[in-house]
Amino acid sequence: MQASPDEAELNHDGGEEIADEQVMADHLPVIQENATTLNGLIDISCRKYRQLPATGMALDEPLSYKTMHERILAIAALLRRLGVKQGDRVALLGENSHHWGIVYLAVVRLGAITVPIFPDLPDADVHHILGEMRCDVIFLTQRQIEKIYDLKQQLRHVITFDDYRDNTGLISPQPLSDFVAQALADFGDQARDETLDFPKVAPDDLAAILYTSGTSGFSKAVMLSHRNLCANTHSARSLMQIVPGWVFLSVLPIAHTYEFTAGFLLPLSAGCRIIYAGKTPTPAILQRICDKERPHVMMVVPLIIEKIFKKRVLPAVEKSRLLSFFCRFGPSRKIIYRKIGAKLYAFFGNRLEVMGIGGAALNPEVEAFLRDANFPYLIGYGLTEASPLIAGGPPGDPTIQIGSSGKPVPTVEVRIEDPHPTTGIGEILARGQNIMRGYHNDQEATKETLTEDGWLKTGDLGMLDAAGNLHIKGRSKSVIVLSNGENVYPEAIEHKLNAYPFVFESLVIENRGLLEAWVYPDYEFIDGKTAGQSRTQRYRFIADLFEEMRAAVNEQLSNSSRLSRILERREPFVKTATHKIKRYLYSADNLQA
Repeated sequence: MQASPDEAELNHDGGEEIADEQVMADHLPVIQENATTLNGLIDISCRKYRQLPATGMALDEPLSYKTMHERILAIAALLRRLGVKQGDRVALLGENSHHWGIVYLAVVRLGAITVPIFPDLPDADVHHILGEMRCDVIFLTQRQIEKIYDLKQQLRHVITFDDYRDNTGLISPQPLSDFVAQALADFGDQARDETLDFPKVAPDDLAAILYTSGTSGFSKAVMLSHRNLCANTHSARSLMQIVPGWVFLSVLPIAHTYEFTAGFLLPLSAGCRIIYAGKTPTPAILQRICDKERPHVMMVVPLIIEKIFKKRVLPAVEKSRLLSFFCRFGPSRKIIYRKIGAKLYAFFGNRLEVMGIGGAALNPEVEAFLRDANFPYLIGYGLTEASPLIAGGPPGDPTIQIGSSGKPVPTVEVRIEDPHPTTGIGEILARGQNIMRGYHNDQEATKETLTEDGWLKTGDLGMLDAAGNLHIKGRSKSVIVLSNGENVYPEAIEHKLNAYPFVFESLVIENRGLLEAWVYPDYEFIDGKTAGQSRTQRYRFIADLFEEMRAAVNEQLSNSSRLSRILERREPFVKTATHKIKRYLYSADNLQA
């Protein structure tokens, strides 16, 4: 196999032929530790950790690094024979599995470009992406197959991750197991000997083009290079000591850069095992997996941990007058929360080293509980355009303030553009080797987002405190400017509303110069409190709850930024892949329509 740019010269060692595979691995070419291509990164790990378990579905037998590497090379060779060449684009549209990641790594082995597509995108968006990217090869699952029925003329090869065989006659997919069997039959020996010759891939070659589903407008096609993803992986790995053999449990969409970098590339770079839940991680499924697999690391979005807080922590406290009383005082509250935290820790398998929380802002009240409970967590902040990590941790740093995203991650610079003279709040800019190449076929948007000297304009507002912690205040496009000139950050008010157990989610908007909130209630909570009541009584109960909440929240706000009213919304807001509300869809007129 042709050496990657990350490989140093071969060290020749004399002596007798050594049979033991692990010892043989020690005599393979010496490779730079900080690989600058994904191919180099995987080669390093698969040689260092060849006998360790690498990836698989939860509760199933995992593939070893050695076996995974052979599959990557063999699949890449078969894709090349089918006509996939350097610079081509291959689409991946499916729910999480170890197959998804292996195919991704096979595609980039050829110097081709992956196009990860979020599984919950509607048909029209999928058609747009496949058309714009001119993909004629796609890997997908049964749940996604209907989205491509109208594209059978465009697609040359359709392979199903879950071995689905379509019987409609509209399309003829190939099951992945057959595809892999063919690849190993034709190229397995060369893959095992690493004698397959692939194109040279440079660090600045594209590895992926990802479509964002942002909160403030149309999706853009983000171009990420091998260097971008490798640099961010190395930054994440330097945040804490990761031990080979640790188990990473993956529950977030791997098509999102957050999970891909922190939940896929990071563990593979450190010799860890990745397991996939396979199904929607309900509490029952999650507990069964955690009892057996006992993960060391998980990446979650705030919604997951906030739901646990509301459904398990708050009810445990509120049901007891004694606990409620003692939770008013700091020392006793910590004792109570640590006992609750121990049960939460046990729920996740009693072996959790860190739970990474990112993708959206965590409610400060929930974070305060995690801190008091001594639960191992780490808040992160980033964007797809930054591969994605910009700030987070480091774990155990006592100077990290609750409500902040911690320090900028190693090798990433952060500065605040035009900070307010009093508050220090301004737009967050970031620079480093993790910053994207730009937006595909959109030079205007690229120029608006990337400065000439390489700074990424995040579009987020924030400030750096004296200890260097980055505090996120919200999107610059979300700021509400009142008639008196005061800036209101709606996310801060929404955090206060969302802390109530009967609130599932909320959105604060301006309506004719006044602030109002729309709240989607937790109807399970409402049902429990209004069982047997009439519809009129139920509406009155909700109205009273909202009015009490409005009065209490307003006491924490300045006079000019208080809520004029709170209204009930009877369906969830449309959200991004990381569960952030797509704010641009909602205005006072839209919500009232």
